[in-house]
Amino acid sequence: MLRSVITGELRSKIDKLWDAFWSGGISNPMEVIEQITYLMFIKRLDGIQTSKERRANLTGEPIENPIYTADTRDLRWSVFTEKQPDQMYKTVADRVFPWLRELGGKESTYSHHMKDARFTIPTPNLLTKAVDILAELPLDQGDVKGDLYEYMLSKIATAGQNGQFRTPRHIIQLMVEMMNPSPGDEICDPACGTAGFLVAGAEYVQREHSETLLERNQQRHFHNSMFHGFDFDSTMLRIASMNMLLHEVEQPDIRYRDSLAQNVADETERYSLILANPPFAGSLDFETTAEDLLQVVKTKKTELLFLVLFLRLLKPGGRAAVIVPDGVLFGSTKAHVGLRKILVEDHKLDAIVKLPSGVFRPYAGVSTAILCFTKTSAGGTDNVWFYDLTADGYSLDDKRTPLLPEEKQGPRPKVALNEADHEMNNLPDILARWGRRDGSEQERPRTAQSFIVPKADIVAQNYDLSLNRYKEVLHEEVTHRPPLDIIADIENIESEIQSGLSILKAGLK
Repeated sequence: MLRSVITGELRSKIDKLWDAFWSGGISNPMEVIEQITYLMFIKRLDGIQTSKERRANLTGEPIENPIYTADTRDLRWSVFTEKQPDQMYKTVADRVFPWLRELGGKESTYSHHMKDARFTIPTPNLLTKAVDILAELPLDQGDVKGDLYEYMLSKIATAGQNGQFRTPRHIIQLMVEMMNPSPGDEICDPACGTAGFLVAGAEYVQREHSETLLERNQQRHFHNSMFHGFDFDSTMLRIASMNMLLHEVEQPDIRYRDSLAQNVADETERYSLILANPPFAGSLDFETTAEDLLQVVKTKKTELLFLVLFLRLLKPGGRAAVIVPDGVLFGSTKAHVGLRKILVEDHKLDAIVKLPSGVFRPYAGVSTAILCFTKTSAGGTDNVWFYDLTADGYSLDDKRTPLLPEEKQGPRPKVALNEADHEMNNLPDILARWGRRDGSEQERPRTAQSFIVPKADIVAQNYDLSLNRYKEVLHEEVTHRPPLDIIADIENIESEIQSGLSILKAGLK
């Protein structure tokens, strides 16, 4: 979602770039986004190569896995952007894009998706404008590229309907932190979009397990078999591949797959961790839905079918943190209740984190929750941990304005939060309490922001998982006066009224 990094100045630069494309003859919004993304990617590749060169100079060792060689030096952003417009255009069209399509090796999943990458900017003048504007953007800072991409998607009227927008980065980070991925995990997002969850998972493992990743086999697993993403939009697959490569995952398994239409026999029980925010605004025809999913729950609802899919894809002991619409938690249809019963009775339902409805603004005001569960196929739900997230650090209106400075944002802020800060950012508290769910959280009253609900209570409520079903409202104690005192007061008031009326009558005479 739109975040604070997109300042007014950055917005105006993207708007200027967007307008240049439209006036230059490219009117398809997704084509505009794709061409801008390619250019952002090429610019970032040059930045990564520069970082590798600096590191090599400091250590005195050769450049590790160089992106550019002596033969391809003139394909670097910093080189071709110094050329005259006509010459630059010819270099990008005739040499940079053919090179880009084969980057990572002809057999790589990356080159598989990039094979259709086409340079469609029609004139040297438009390319020059685009290069000049992109040169001013701080693509090396934090997640600016993702935020810029997200802002561009917000300019498409159908973005919210198609689900082609990112889950807020801080919510993704919260889910990753809660799942605590390890170097041995195989992580899957069956509706990966631009690969935001996979990127966050890679960043977490790189940060928390940097020493383990030095081991050769672990390194090979990280680059080749740890990350798996499916989508049925070829543009999204290309962007996801670029995103993963920019985050230094060399051979992620990013591929075309209509997750709900294809049987998952070849993927069954393959993954140890699923992180996802699947599209859930719609229903499918039974004819176009995989039969092995319908055998578990007969429904056309995509949000229910995705949950069945997640259970099929997970290994025994595998875990998931996924976003679902509120209706999944309390829907009364046979399919809704049946699926919740499966999660509670046949597996281990770990947690429900209720999200405020403004989290997905400005695209959608839908109420959602994070569902955390472990696949056991043998039960294991003793109780479920609930958390009522009321503030995520940003305003919950369409502007999504930051309520706290950057160092106090996210699930692991750089500065400890005080009580007033907590009222604006609950994410660090969620992480802390999640870690104590088998300890002190067991004693919390249901009037608190987080609490435990025993399985028996959930069964008694027909497997209703909505937080409000179990949360208790704290009523202030009111001290009532004795009834005789109240009656005496009423009699005194009546007496005073009668006395006043007598005086008034005497005065009128």
